[in-house]
This record gives sequence, C-alpha cells and structure tokens, in this order.
Amino acid sequence: MKTEVLYEDEWVAVVYKPAGLATQTARMGEPDVVSELKNYLYRANPSPAGLSGGAAPYLGTIHRLDQPVEGLLVFAKNEKAAAVLSGQLQKQEGSSFSKRYYAVLCGQPAERKGKLINKLYRDNGGRAVIVEESSEEGNRFGARRAVLYYEILETCEGLALADIRIETGRFHQIRAQMAYSGTPIVGDRKYGNKESEEAAKRYHVRNTALCAYSLEFRHPVTKEKMSLQTQPRAEVFSFFSQL
Repeated sequence: MKTEVLYEDEWVAVVYKPAGLATQTARMGEPDVVSELKNYLYRANPSPAGLSGGAAPYLGTIHRLDQPVEGLLVFAKNEKAAAVLSGQLQKQEGSSFSKRYYAVLCGQPAERKGKLINKLYRDNGGRAVIVEESSEEGNRFGARRAVLYYEILETCEGLALADIRIETGRFHQIRAQMAYSGTPIVGDRKYGNKESEEAAKRYHVRNTALCAYSLEFRHPVTKEKMSLQTQPRAEVFSFFSQL
C-alpha cells in the first residue's frame, strides 16, 4: 500500500498520500487512496461473508489533494464523523479545520510575506482560471473569491520555500494563484512556465513540489484538537535547511 496510515481510531483515519497517487479516481485498474484504504479496513475487519458478499467498509472523503501533490488527508470511518468533519471544513471564519502547505516556488515574490486575493473558476479543460474582480468572463462562469497567505521561509539557487495557508478551498487554488503571481510551483506541468519547467528538469522534480504538511481539526466525537504534521518526501525540499 502506497498510502501511509499515520493515525487511526474507530472514527477517523489520517493518512499520508504520496505524490502521483490520486485521492480517488474513476479509472478502472488505477490505484487511489480510497481504494487502498478500503482494502486496508476490510483486511483489519473482514466480513464473514467475504469481500464480494459483505458490505464494503464505510470511508467518507472529507477533502482531497491533487494527484501530483503529496501530504495529509483525513477520512471519516462512519457517517456521523463524516458529517461533523465536513461541517468543520465548510465553515469559513473561525473554523477548527486547518491545512498548511510547503511549496517550492520558481523565483521569489516581491514581498516575503503576503496575502493573495483573486477570483477563479474551473474551465471545461480542468484548469483553474483567474480573472479580474469585475471581469464579465468571471461573472459568466461563476468565478469565486480565492484567498491565501504565504511566507517565504528560505531561498536557494533561484527557488523559494513557502509556507502557505488557504482561507478558501478552491479548485487548484494554490497552484493557480502562485503561478498567476509570477512564482509558479516547481514541477507543476499544468500551471508552470518555461522557467519552472527548466528548474524541474535541472533538479529532477517529477511531481508538483507542494506538500500538505500540517492538518488540524476537532475530533468529531471527543472534540479534542487533533494536530498532525509530516515532512515532505520530494527530494527538492531537502535543498532547504529549514525542513
């Protein structure tokens, strides 16, 4: 199993998803986190009727990570936990559900610390498109506000290590906003530019250098504050002494 289970109880499971593995896919025969976890849960508690005859384990997908992105995900193991965690995620201001990311950027923003506010929508080609606030195109396609906060922790040979927190959970938000601001994530084939592609080749980066390294939420039953972290596994992150 490529997915690593970092924490588990009867209500939730927190896992590390490696880059290159989809959170969930409809493609036959292609592995994904959900399928791996369901098989894992079944092996831990097999049905007397067997996998084909017994009910498949419940697994509620609370949030996702893009396939080329690595990091932490929390899943619910029953409907009650799924409802509580989904409620935490959907709540905006003051939410107890929080995610933080490390990203390796090509170039460095003008300010070492800042806030990006844009409007974006998802086009028919599966891309996040950023538009101006008053854009007719944005109004026509239902563009929504996207907000993130970043801080540059360290720079190295034209690359910058950023700590990122998102206030809104839009489609491909971090990747699109960082690219739009002029500092695309190294290895991002969808939103990168010529410079980031060259950097990816130079440093042998095969996936998007973005890691959901920190995850916080309230346990759906005990209400305990859960705080889990992981180290990025992609080699490009090892260039930075802060990690």
